[in-house]
Amino acid sequence: MPPPAADLERLKAELTAEIAAAGDADAIEKIRVAALGRKGTVTELMKTLGALSPDERRVRGALLNALKDEIAALLEARSAGLADRALDARLASESVDVTLPPRPERIGRIHPVSQTMDEVIAILGDIGFAVAEGPDIEDDWYNFTALNIPPDHPARQEHDTFYLPGERESPGGRARMVLRTHTSPVQIRTMMRAKPPLRIIVPGRTYRCDSDATHSPMFHQVEGLAIDETTHMGHLKGCLIEFCRAYFGIEDLPVRFRASYFPFTEPSAEVDIGCTRVGGEFRIGHGDDWLEILGCGMVNPRVLKNCGIDPARYQGFAFGLGLERIAMLKYGIPDLRTFYESDLRWLRHYGFAALAQPGLTGGLNP
Repeated sequence: MPPPAADLERLKAELTAEIAAAGDADAIEKIRVAALGRKGTVTELMKTLGALSPDERRVRGALLNALKDEIAALLEARSAGLADRALDARLASESVDVTLPPRPERIGRIHPVSQTMDEVIAILGDIGFAVAEGPDIEDDWYNFTALNIPPDHPARQEHDTFYLPGERESPGGRARMVLRTHTSPVQIRTMMRAKPPLRIIVPGRTYRCDSDATHSPMFHQVEGLAIDETTHMGHLKGCLIEFCRAYFGIEDLPVRFRASYFPFTEPSAEVDIGCTRVGGEFRIGHGDDWLEILGCGMVNPRVLKNCGIDPARYQGFAFGLGLERIAMLKYGIPDLRTFYESDLRWLRHYGFAALAQPGLTGGLNP
């Protein structure tokens, strides 16, 4: 039998040479398995210790453990060195000359929907409305029942609304899950959570089974709600007239209110603005025609009662409008579907500079 250390020194020299010659992580892993794996060279030598005498086992066992630790350390060091080398090579190949001027096509643009939402928030925020948010997935109690929308209303039909599997407990009992068809459920949640006076706007995504040049399965709304003891229809008219004129940038923009019907408001009204029709297009301002842009009304007492608010003491108004619709009117965008086609050419044309933040002090975009 060779001296206890001779065979181990030879094995160590062989493994050290193999590790040094390894050129990638796969080669390192193969050496590790061949040396230290379950059937590796060092592991097999450890299995022979049982046939030795106690004195020989003690000496050779110590040498084998030392060899195992040294090989493991060499493997780890070589693996780290290869990783560093690979990182250096990658950094060298992916380097960017930061002194070059930026390419025009890489300049980001703000989407018209985002810009319009910021404009609306800036105007109504100045009037005193705070932004409120809520979940996109609601149940039909918050989305319909609490808003005085009866079970046989067309908006509840399967072909108009995206229903989801399952039900959950709501204040009105078990309720079906639905993608919200408007942002009004956030108004309900706010009235149930907080006590009047309330003054909020609710911007966000909404969903309906509808798709054509003027409708999209997913679109954006902003709704407003004001509840206190003294608010009346005159406040609603003043608020919306001020909003329309500020948004379109026309100080004397004609605005009219037409009687209408919504389950959640009473009385209700449609809001029209003055316009002129030229070649099938609308020009906002003074003219001989009118264009409907939003709906509004005084909050129905039943809605207040559903939210735990005393309708004999409190009253208020609500309104809602589509962000894409008013963006199309203001910025001359002819087709709603182009908002969601991810066409960079369209975004470069209709988008806004990243730092063009709307505000009443600096002025909204023309």
